[in-house]
Amino acid sequence: MIWLTLRQFRGSALMMAGVLTAFAAALAFTGPGLADDYAQGIAACTGQEAGCTRFLDRFLDSHQSAFLGVSGLLLLLPGLIGLFWGAPLVARELETGTIRMALTQSVRRTRWFAVKIALVGLATMVAAGIGTLAVTWWASPLDKSAVSSYPRLEAIVFATRGIVPVGYAAFAFALGVTVGMLVRRALPAMAITLAAFALVQIAMPVFVRPNLAEPVKATAAFSTANIDGVGEGGLLHVQASVADAGAWILSSRTVDKDGRTVAVIDLPDADMAKCDAPRQPAKAMQCVTDTANRLGYRQEATYHPSSRYWPFQWAETGIYLALALGLTGFSFWWAKRRL
Repeated sequence: MIWLTLRQFRGSALMMAGVLTAFAAALAFTGPGLADDYAQGIAACTGQEAGCTRFLDRFLDSHQSAFLGVSGLLLLLPGLIGLFWGAPLVARELETGTIRMALTQSVRRTRWFAVKIALVGLATMVAAGIGTLAVTWWASPLDKSAVSSYPRLEAIVFATRGIVPVGYAAFAFALGVTVGMLVRRALPAMAITLAAFALVQIAMPVFVRPNLAEPVKATAAFSTANIDGVGEGGLLHVQASVADAGAWILSSRTVDKDGRTVAVIDLPDADMAKCDAPRQPAKAMQCVTDTANRLGYRQEATYHPSSRYWPFQWAETGIYLALALGLTGFSFWWAKRRL
């Protein structure tokens, strides 16, 4: 049974191995240079009055396309595994009728199904693990420079680092197998698997991940860090900012001294004229923030601190593995009772 499964799976496995090898080779070729550029830039800017903020912004801007491209490719990997490994695993045998021969031999159907699930399922998790290790190593300098722009708990970075891609791959594979057994045709099963997996991947960061722990609520005075600019008539443009640079900000609002939410901060003309008097941008911005604080404006933010990265990684991976086990259990029952 193991020999038969490996014979059936070897084509897909060799194709995936080739893709991962090429992907890892490209990362291994460019990764050391990326790390050296980052280390040299940090060494050069350390101790300067302006710090390393300007270098980090330039470094991220110059490599942002590669950063998003590599992360996006790994983001697609679990879906492709469910599409090409999971959905056809049983559906193709049902569609072509070869399952009749398989289930009339000396091997029981539960053993037949268990060997297929175990071998191919383990291969999916290994493939996802190799992919996430390679990307996490390659993107380490960019992750350090993108702490505020791309927090580790948010969207594409969280989904392509750490251990969660392994959970995604296991779930996508189990989902594909289950859908294939129910639909009994390979192509429709592949389409349904892809759509269902995409919906789950969208729902998780929007509805589930923010509620894995109670968000932190903070009220902060304004500073040059959270005032993005000053428009005409003294209207302040505010961006969300908290003390933790890598925090995942869920929501933020500006309130006046009475606690009412305001869309914009409208400073009096006299105060704006006073702040414009020095004709020095840095001093003018500091004057503006001091005026906003004096008038009682504050910023309220709801966020998850960056320290929750690994607890969230383990929690989300556990959710996906539980879903994968549930789907696998259902598939075993279906194989035993309905095939």
